Amino acid sequence: PTQCDNWVRTSNGGHFASPNYPNTYPPNQECIYILEAAPRQRIELTFDEPYYIEPSFECRFDHLEVRDGPFGFSPLIDRYCGLKSPSLIRSTGRFMWIKFTSDEELEGKGFQAKYSFIPDPDFTYLGGILNPIPDCQFELSGADGIVRSSQVEQEEKTKPGQAVDCIWTIKATPNAKIYLRFLDYQMEHSNECKRNFVAVYDGSSSIENLKAKFCSTVANDVVLQTGTGVVRMWADEGSRLSRFRMLFTSFVDPPCSGSTYFCHSNMCINNSLVCNGIQNCAYPWDENHCREKKKAGLFEQITKTHGTIIGITSGIVLVLLIISILVQVKQPRKKVMACKTAFNKTGFQEVFDPPHYELFSLRDKEISADLADLSEELENYQKMRRSSTASRCIHDHHCGSQASNIKQSRTNLSSVELPFRNDFAQPQPMK
Repeated sequence: PTQCDNWVRTSNGGHFASPNYPNTYPPNQECIYILEAAPRQRIELTFDEPYYIEPSFECRFDHLEVRDGPFGFSPLIDRYCGLKSPSLIRSTGRFMWIKFTSDEELEGKGFQAKYSFIPDPDFTYLGGILNPIPDCQFELSGADGIVRSSQVEQEEKTKPGQAVDCIWTIKATPNAKIYLRFLDYQMEHSNECKRNFVAVYDGSSSIENLKAKFCSTVANDVVLQTGTGVVRMWADEGSRLSRFRMLFTSFVDPPCSGSTYFCHSNMCINNSLVCNGIQNCAYPWDENHCREKKKAGLFEQITKTHGTIIGITSGIVLVLLIISILVQVKQPRKKVMACKTAFNKTGFQEVFDPPHYELFSLRDKEISADLADLSEELENYQKMRRSSTASRCIHDHHCGSQASNIKQSRTNLSSVELPFRNDFAQPQPMK
């Protein structure tokens, strides 16, 4: 870049100015200044009086352009011109890019700016700047790997009760980029980004290379455009329970060569990562069809699918059912012999035949005639008995011996008499 006029640099800052300041700056000038602060610091820029740059609509002619970063395509802070000096300007990182431009006419006095360094608020705690980065650094490389916070305690990089400030540097395979996917992520004090965060840098640990910073309850995947990635974790004394586990995968852009696998998401990963039990692609294309790529054993082929298990179970139940039916059909039946007793036909008829009721009215005329004769004989018998009884009573009366016995015998005789009446009538015809 073209630098115009003098530029003073010190450990605490410096100053620079437009050409010929405080005199009129020359036409057709283009001066570029790149300010750089120390790590964990930011830049403040102020302007002295007098200040004058040719005024124009939207500062299209003579102007001062300030960008937040080290490049001409870094985010634009603003363009300045006119009679009034700009107010205090602060960067969000440790770099600031400044360009002064003048056209061929209407020049002015220009400007003089002072810059100074201040602590980065993202790395301050309890009002003071953090200690220098401790010896808590790790390096990983290869086609893939795991970045995990538990490595800090396992290797005793920090003591219990101390704050954690560790860096993991990731190196991809040659000519490859890096894809990062969180497998586990938990922040103890979420949304308190000055106490607890995980930062991802693309290329280096400089603040201008900050790609993503996670301090809430969710962490997204990150795709880096360089072959070097830096993961930094900061947790103060009260956030030691925070943890994360991250998978990194080296990939190249399509078209894929013979030694790489196309992930259907503009990624080509190494063939050794396919069907390794870990999702290395952004979508699980590398693990979806692993049964076709691996020669699994017979037991794995039988037990891996739920449909196979259900089919085999149903077949076994059906076979057992058929066997049980065949056994029941072929098994000989037991004959039960009942002992037969002497069959009494008369008793059987008495039990099962319907009872016969004899009507008192007789249907046979001959029987009625016989009964009439029988009634006459009974009347004659009663007359004879009365006569004998009367003679017997006369005898007893004269003898005076058996008066009481006569009454008793008469009573007995009357009890023997049958109240028979010849009231048989012609029976009605049976229906």
